Amino acid sequence: MSITLPASITGAAQTGFTTPGYTTAVDTPADVNSKQVAVVAITGTQPGVDAHSVARPFTVSVSRPKSFQVLGKPNPTTGLIGQVPRNTYKFLTRKGVTPLAGQPPQVGLIRTELEIPAGADVADPANIRAMISAHIGTLQAIAAGMGDTLINGVL
Repeated sequence: MSITLPASITGAAQTGFTTPGYTTAVDTPADVNSKQVAVVAITGTQPGVDAHSVARPFTVSVSRPKSFQVLGKPNPTTGLIGQVPRNTYKFLTRKGVTPLAGQPPQVGLIRTELEIPAGADVADPANIRAMISAHIGTLQAIAAGMGDTLINGVL
Protein backbone atom coordinates (compact mmCIF):
# COMPACT_ATOMS: atom_id res chain seq x y z
CA MET A 1 0.00 0.00 0.00
CA SER A 2 1.02 3.59 -0.45
CA ILE A 3 -0.26 6.92 0.77
CA THR A 4 -3.29 8.15 -1.09
CA LEU A 5 -4.30 11.66 -0.14
CA PRO A 6 -8.11 11.59 0.19
CA ALA A 7 -10.58 13.40 -2.05
CA SER A 8 -12.61 14.16 1.06
CA ILE A 9 -11.03 14.97 4.42
CA THR A 10 -13.02 14.81 7.64
CA GLY A 11 -11.66 17.62 9.72
CA ALA A 12 -10.88 17.32 13.43
CA ALA A 13 -13.05 19.13 15.97
CA GLN A 14 -12.38 22.86 16.38
CA THR A 15 -14.05 25.48 18.55
CA GLY A 16 -16.65 27.31 16.43
CA PHE A 17 -16.72 24.74 13.63
CA THR A 18 -19.50 22.24 13.03
CA THR A 19 -18.60 19.08 11.13
CA PRO A 20 -15.57 20.54 9.35
CA GLY A 21 -14.69 18.86 6.08
CA TYR A 22 -12.59 19.54 3.03
CA THR A 23 -12.99 18.44 -0.59
CA THR A 24 -9.67 18.11 -2.38
CA ALA A 25 -8.38 17.84 -5.91
CA VAL A 26 -5.08 16.32 -6.98
CA ASP A 27 -2.51 19.08 -7.38
CA THR A 28 0.97 19.08 -8.91
CA PRO A 29 3.63 19.16 -6.18
CA ALA A 30 6.94 20.97 -6.57
CA ASP A 31 8.89 17.72 -6.08
CA VAL A 32 8.55 14.46 -8.04
CA ASN A 33 8.91 12.50 -4.79
CA SER A 34 5.73 14.09 -3.43
CA LYS A 35 1.98 13.88 -3.69
CA GLN A 36 -0.24 16.91 -3.14
CA VAL A 37 -3.88 17.90 -2.99
CA ALA A 38 -5.48 21.33 -2.93
CA VAL A 39 -8.58 22.00 -0.82
CA VAL A 40 -11.13 23.11 -3.41
CA ALA A 41 -14.25 23.22 -1.22
CA ILE A 42 -15.10 23.65 2.44
CA THR A 43 -17.94 21.64 4.00
CA GLY A 44 -19.69 21.90 7.33
CA THR A 45 -19.89 25.21 9.16
CA GLN A 46 -16.54 27.00 9.16
CA PRO A 47 -17.14 30.75 9.27
CA GLY A 48 -14.49 32.77 7.44
CA VAL A 49 -12.64 29.76 5.97
CA ASP A 50 -11.83 29.81 2.27
CA ALA A 51 -10.70 27.16 -0.19
CA HIS A 52 -7.44 27.11 -2.16
CA SER A 53 -6.56 30.02 -4.41
CA VAL A 54 -3.32 31.44 -5.78
CA ALA A 55 -3.33 34.24 -3.20
CA ARG A 56 -4.45 32.05 -0.31
CA PRO A 57 -3.16 28.50 -0.86
CA PHE A 58 -4.66 25.57 1.02
CA THR A 59 -2.70 22.41 0.21
CA VAL A 60 -1.63 19.18 1.87
CA SER A 61 1.43 17.32 0.63
CA VAL A 62 3.49 14.30 1.56
CA SER A 63 7.00 13.46 0.38
CA ARG A 64 9.40 10.56 0.67
CA PRO A 65 13.20 10.62 0.68
CA LYS A 66 14.82 11.45 -2.66
CA SER A 67 17.08 8.45 -2.16
CA PHE A 68 16.56 5.80 0.49
CA GLN A 69 19.33 5.17 3.00
CA VAL A 70 20.28 1.61 3.91
CA LEU A 71 21.82 0.23 7.04
CA GLY A 72 25.59 -0.20 6.95
CA LYS A 73 27.56 -3.19 8.18
CA PRO A 74 28.34 -3.62 11.88
CA ASN A 75 31.87 -3.04 13.14
CA PRO A 76 33.57 -6.48 13.07
CA THR A 77 35.05 -5.94 16.53
CA THR A 78 32.19 -4.32 18.45
CA GLY A 79 29.24 -5.60 16.44
CA LEU A 80 27.77 -2.08 16.51
CA ILE A 81 26.79 0.09 13.58
CA GLY A 82 28.60 3.41 14.01
CA GLN A 83 26.25 5.65 12.07
CA VAL A 84 22.63 4.69 11.47
CA PRO A 85 21.23 6.73 8.56
CA ARG A 86 17.63 7.95 8.58
CA ASN A 87 14.94 8.04 5.93
CA THR A 88 12.88 11.23 6.33
CA TYR A 89 9.27 11.54 5.21
CA LYS A 90 7.53 14.91 5.34
CA PHE A 91 3.94 16.08 5.60
CA LEU A 92 3.21 19.75 4.89
CA THR A 93 -0.02 21.68 5.14
CA ARG A 94 -0.10 25.23 3.75
CA LYS A 95 -2.92 27.71 4.34
CA GLY A 96 -3.16 31.36 3.39
CA VAL A 97 -4.09 33.46 6.42
CA THR A 98 -4.65 37.19 7.00
CA PRO A 99 -2.18 38.68 9.52
CA LEU A 100 -4.18 41.92 9.85
CA ALA A 101 -7.33 43.22 8.18
CA GLY A 102 -6.42 44.99 4.95
CA GLN A 103 -3.02 43.30 4.72
CA PRO A 104 -2.03 40.77 2.06
CA PRO A 105 -2.30 37.12 3.05
CA GLN A 106 0.65 35.19 4.43
CA VAL A 107 1.10 31.41 4.27
CA GLY A 108 0.83 29.49 7.54
CA LEU A 109 2.68 26.16 7.63
CA ILE A 110 2.36 22.91 9.55
CA ARG A 111 5.25 20.50 9.10
CA THR A 112 5.52 16.97 10.38
CA GLU A 113 8.73 15.06 9.72
CA LEU A 114 9.12 11.36 10.34
CA GLU A 115 12.72 10.20 10.69
CA ILE A 116 12.99 6.44 10.59
CA PRO A 117 16.35 4.76 11.23
CA ALA A 118 17.36 2.70 8.19
CA GLY A 119 16.76 -1.00 8.84
CA ALA A 120 13.93 -0.44 11.33
CA ASP A 121 11.43 -0.96 8.49
CA VAL A 122 12.53 -4.60 8.39
CA ALA A 123 13.68 -5.21 11.98
CA ASP A 124 10.85 -3.46 13.87
CA PRO A 125 7.82 -2.55 11.71
CA ALA A 126 5.37 -2.97 14.60
CA ASN A 127 7.00 -0.22 16.62
CA ILE A 128 7.13 2.10 13.62
CA ARG A 129 3.38 1.56 13.20
CA ALA A 130 2.82 2.15 16.93
CA MET A 131 4.81 5.38 16.76
CA ILE A 132 2.75 6.80 13.88
CA SER A 133 -0.49 5.56 15.44
CA ALA A 134 0.23 7.30 18.74
CA HIS A 135 1.40 10.48 17.00
CA ILE A 136 -1.66 10.85 14.80
CA GLY A 137 -3.98 9.73 17.60
CA THR A 138 -2.52 12.39 19.88
CA LEU A 139 -2.90 15.10 17.24
CA GLN A 140 -6.51 14.03 16.65
CA ALA A 141 -7.23 14.00 20.40
CA ILE A 142 -5.78 17.46 20.99
CA ALA A 143 -6.92 19.10 17.74
CA ALA A 144 -9.50 21.45 19.27
CA GLY A 145 -7.16 22.34 22.13
CA MET A 146 -4.35 23.01 19.65
CA GLY A 147 -6.62 25.34 17.71
CA ASP A 148 -7.57 27.14 20.92
CA THR A 149 -3.91 27.42 22.00
CA LEU A 150 -2.89 28.88 18.65
CA ILE A 151 -5.60 31.52 19.11
CA ASN A 152 -5.31 32.34 22.83
CA GLY A 153 -1.71 31.32 23.61
CA VAL A 154 -2.73 29.26 26.63
CA LEU A 155 -1.08 25.85 26.75
